[in-house]
Amino acid sequence: MAKQVYPVEEWIEEATVDELQQAMESGERTAAELVLAYMARIAAYDKQGPALNAVLELNPDALAIAEALDAERRSQGPRGPLHGVAVLLKDNIDTADKMHTSAGSLALEGHYAASDAFLVKRLREAGAVILGKANMTEWANYMTQGMPGGYSSRGGQVLNAYGHKFGAGGSSTGSGVAVAANLCTLAVGTETSGSILSPAASSSVVGIKPTLGLISRSGIVPLAHSQDTAGPLARTVADAALLLGAMAGTDPADPITGASLGRVPADYRQFLEKDGLQGARIGIPRAVYHDKLGEEERRAFEAHIAALRLAGADVVDPADIPSAQELASFNSSVFRYEFKADVNAYLSKLAPHLPVHSLREVIAFNAKHFEKTLKYGQITLMRAEETSGTLAEAEYMRDRLKDLRLSRAEGIDAVMARHRLDALLFPGTAGAAIAAKAGYPSIAVPGGYAADGRPLGVTFTGQAYSEHVLIRLAYAFEQLGPQRRKPVWPK
Repeated sequence: MAKQVYPVEEWIEEATVDELQQAMESGERTAAELVLAYMARIAAYDKQGPALNAVLELNPDALAIAEALDAERRSQGPRGPLHGVAVLLKDNIDTADKMHTSAGSLALEGHYAASDAFLVKRLREAGAVILGKANMTEWANYMTQGMPGGYSSRGGQVLNAYGHKFGAGGSSTGSGVAVAANLCTLAVGTETSGSILSPAASSSVVGIKPTLGLISRSGIVPLAHSQDTAGPLARTVADAALLLGAMAGTDPADPITGASLGRVPADYRQFLEKDGLQGARIGIPRAVYHDKLGEEERRAFEAHIAALRLAGADVVDPADIPSAQELASFNSSVFRYEFKADVNAYLSKLAPHLPVHSLREVIAFNAKHFEKTLKYGQITLMRAEETSGTLAEAEYMRDRLKDLRLSRAEGIDAVMARHRLDALLFPGTAGAAIAAKAGYPSIAVPGGYAADGRPLGVTFTGQAYSEHVLIRLAYAFEQLGPQRRKPVWPK
């Protein structure tokens, strides 16, 4: 008799990669059953019930791929720790299969990529099952002003799994909510400025925004090449570290990945140390957030600082970023210039039958179909179209250089050198922008809940290629207490 797959809640909720691998290796479960279990949850909670709307598209081949991987496991053994594990991808990541890549835009509704993004090739080689595509903020939140995080004209509005009244962050909103709601084992998001860290903090999951160049950008619908990166979302630091390592690697199609040569460990999980906070020097950059926290957030963050000290960390408080005030008041033009150049290069390669092959044509398509596409307008797209698309403007070059100077030499590098720090700690995502401009890594970790159930989080930030340090600190922080609890809905 076939094994009973449902109810899924008895075994799938909060399951870690290690737990799933043990179940598959023992024969208790299969990758095919894993896919079916997530399908059941997506049907029950994403499309009905709380109707989270996090999953935009299901991979029609997911079950067949899982069954093939089960056969491979039986005959040859597993490829590694991701063998048979279900992963959702943000809808701006190319997959050469039967799924669209639309960046949430109806203008790209018929776009099927000709090849996998480099990171997708890596995941398939590792034995992961690409379960589907996650909804997102349209054009990675570079379409207009006032658009809520997680809204796209193609997919509609993503809702927070912990309560619809709470924002779900952006723009990797669907990826964060899907992980929080146990609609997948792992998910991949992308970030230009806070778009992994924000949904992670909003959904009480772990998000890693890696060093620019650790993961290839090829095959990802771009926003701004100077800050774009993909990264993992997971329910634990260990699982996020595993997914990070699986995606990292040098790609000839993306020259920035060459800078990571020799700086990527074989497995980031080797840095999971329960006592990893002992002796660590962690700085608190109060000037960045001192007037931006509510009372609940302030109390929670102060409690976390006290817990770090009890765990043996040497907390430097304050450890202020010298350029923080100037950077906060500086309205950089970099995105406006880079978006047109980058997105035109991507769109120019689309199939001839598609209606758009340039930013100008996207704007025209939206205007023609405005009732479906322009609920919130497209002013940001229009302003980007006004640039030359050549990156030869003096304003662009001046602002790019200023971003680097303020975020690196006079920013994160300066404060970390002065106080000999291993990392900076921010409440929520208060430091996301400065780390993104610098191209430096950050990890958002669950940090409890407000009285009304709203998730809170903290973010560890470091210098380039310090992911191993941040993973050690974040893992040790995670062990200090049960910071995450699963969302619950009426049955």
